[in-house]
Amino acid sequence: MSWGTELWDQFDNLEKHTQWGIDVLEKYIKFVKERTEIELSYAKQLRNLSKKYQPKKNSKEEEEYRYTSTRAFLATLNEMNDYAGQHEVISENMTSLITGELTRYVQELKQERKSHFHDGRKAQQHIETCWKQLEASKRRFERDCKEADRAQQYFEKMDADINVTKADVEKARQQAQLRHQMAEDSKAEYSSTLQKFNSEQHEHYYTHIPNIFQKIQEMEERRIVRIGESMKTFAEVDRQVIPIIGKCLDEITKAAESVDHKNDSQMVIEAFKSGFEPPGDIEFEDFTQPMKRTVSESSLSNSRGDGKSEPKFGGKSKGKLWPFIKKNKSPKQQKEPLSHRFNEFMTSKPKIHCFRSLKRGLSLKLGAGPEDFSNLPPEQRRKKLQQKVDELNRDIQKELDQRDALTKMKDVYIKNPQMGDAASVDHRLSELAQNIEKLRLEVQKFEGWLAEVEGRLPARNEQPRRQSGMYEPQNPSAVNSCAQDRESPDGSYTEEQSQETEMKVPATDFDDEFDDEEPLPTIGTCKALYTFEGQNEGTISVAEGEMLYVIEEDKGDGWTRIRRNEDEEGYVPTSYVEVYLDKNAKGAMTYI
Repeated sequence: MSWGTELWDQFDNLEKHTQWGIDVLEKYIKFVKERTEIELSYAKQLRNLSKKYQPKKNSKEEEEYRYTSTRAFLATLNEMNDYAGQHEVISENMTSLITGELTRYVQELKQERKSHFHDGRKAQQHIETCWKQLEASKRRFERDCKEADRAQQYFEKMDADINVTKADVEKARQQAQLRHQMAEDSKAEYSSTLQKFNSEQHEHYYTHIPNIFQKIQEMEERRIVRIGESMKTFAEVDRQVIPIIGKCLDEITKAAESVDHKNDSQMVIEAFKSGFEPPGDIEFEDFTQPMKRTVSESSLSNSRGDGKSEPKFGGKSKGKLWPFIKKNKSPKQQKEPLSHRFNEFMTSKPKIHCFRSLKRGLSLKLGAGPEDFSNLPPEQRRKKLQQKVDELNRDIQKELDQRDALTKMKDVYIKNPQMGDAASVDHRLSELAQNIEKLRLEVQKFEGWLAEVEGRLPARNEQPRRQSGMYEPQNPSAVNSCAQDRESPDGSYTEEQSQETEMKVPATDFDDEFDDEEPLPTIGTCKALYTFEGQNEGTISVAEGEMLYVIEEDKGDGWTRIRRNEDEEGYVPTSYVEVYLDKNAKGAMTYI
């Protein structure tokens, strides 16, 4: 099966077919290029998607990835990033192994095709030239034969005419002989040309054209083989990354199987456990028995206005129930002067410390936390203190490692003075010693707080006890301490309370009386520089440019107490207002 013998007369069709083959090859190259662009675009989109959902460094979101479910999601994001990398590998391999190779091959193929068809046209032109020579020789032989025949007929005519002279007859005879000779020469030339043409034609159709067409056939077959190999490479490039993609998917499956709901639930407990015990049962108070009860002078005798007195002693302790209940005061609540018990209560300052705890909690909302983490519940505080101790110990170890390294360097310098000056490291060793001493003092400080917290955490087997509305007697030193085991209104915690305050007064009613004391005198005015949304208890909302009264200046905790009118007062950040103090005003009573 050869194009030279089977398609000897299809030169033009073969030229068109081979050009079509090159067009197909170029179309396939374009297809592979677009596939590589798609792979790159897909890989880029996958990388952007993975990056979009990655946790931001040093953010609260990064802390959320300690749970097994979120860690599995993070592993999935990382594997998707590797998955995208494999698609980039596909694009690179297709570009180098298919697109680049085929592009070079197409250029070579075009040059080879051009050479073969140039040889074919040259052979065709040669045989056409031989044919033209044969035709010319044939026409000349035909013409000479006709002229010789006419000359013979003219001689015979002249020879038969009696009126023609003998000289004319002889001339006609010579002319006839000349024409016959010319015809014979043309015949010989025509015969020679014909033999030559037949030889050239045989060689053209049985040697030259078959050879040229055979080369074209081989060229076309190589093209077909090459495009088949490229298609195979196209599949192999994908197949090579399948194991790695499979590993990525296996890792995603492994990460999904590592999700542990029990572990995550336990981590939630560790993250939010306060360390407090739930309140115990309320003791029964028998009001049928005659009891001598102490009522606050500022309590209302008729809170509903129906003439019936409502006792307020057996209520729940406000300090203990702040996590669950918020007290809503009526703006029309009657104000009465405080009794002698209030003055005695103010001497012990439990309420003052509650305000301090409130302001400290508000400061924590704005990022200013106490160093000992006293704003946190006991369990959370213990964890934070332990983390701080561990962190300081790691810092001490780093400093010790640096000191040891410098000490060894100094010893080397002492033994080999040419390597360096031993005194040059003394300053750094001194700095390291100071840093180590400071860090050790910090560790001692935090370990002291940690020991204090661990000593105050309630034991698991202790029966929790709910505070009643009455204060139990205690020693005077406990009266002056801060009201412990209380949650401040914004969710911050103070230290745990081991004993209750001294006076037997109802906590709820007495808090009402304290909140309704006579308003503090104004010590100046202030202008709100920015809008502040006072969403926490104890704060007040202000609008930018609003003028208000200052009743208590900043005591170093970043808060200023202001008043809008008789019923609206609270704390605002000092940085949010511009204060104008009255120089003639007397120092107002403060609670900090």
